Amino acid sequence: MYRKELYVFNGNQPTPAVVRNYEEKDFSELINVQHECFPPPFPSELLWNREQLTNHVTLFPEGALCMEINGEIVGSMTGLLVQYDPENSDHTWEEITDSGYIKNHNPNGNALYVVDISVRPAYRKLGIGKVLMHSMYDVVVNKGLERLLGGGRMPGYHVKKDEMTAQQYLEAVVKGELKDPVITFLLRCGRTPVTVVADYLEDEESCNYGALMEWKNPFK
Repeated sequence: MYRKELYVFNGNQPTPAVVRNYEEKDFSELINVQHECFPPPFPSELLWNREQLTNHVTLFPEGALCMEINGEIVGSMTGLLVQYDPENSDHTWEEITDSGYIKNHNPNGNALYVVDISVRPAYRKLGIGKVLMHSMYDVVVNKGLERLLGGGRMPGYHVKKDEMTAQQYLEAVVKGELKDPVITFLLRCGRTPVTVVADYLEDEESCNYGALMEWKNPFK
């Protein structure tokens, strides 16, 4: 199981933190984190429920990570294993994650697929999301997987939808011409774009598009 002790910085102030696997005792707090992170118009039915979280810690506990500061869960990240074919990247979030229930988790899969990453808004300037992402890279390396994959929301796209396609928007973000709250964050974490997927997730801000982005295991 995974446990990493480190410091995050609130300005110039080092703050002790722990990244670890989440457990059943954490479920209520994890659900609260989701509600803080994804307020309306994000669909409430896409927020975690206890059945989903039970599957996470039962089917693939290595891919169920959270961060604690002073005993409080301030963020979480969840993944499952899939058999990924780079020639066939067209899928929806619901299909590849089993709508977050991960009953399709493949113990022999070649890639770790990110189901979700959430950080409490009050803690978002401490670099917690990046630490969680790099912790999941540790899981990829430890299990000898080829890559980490996941579809990123593009919440800034609805502002530009009448000016450019979703692919053009992604390219503009990669070039630094635009900044997107999610895609820019993923780029800073070391993720690189694979393709844009239409109807990836029911998300008004992203106009239902998602950007499939990967991190390849440098040891493979």
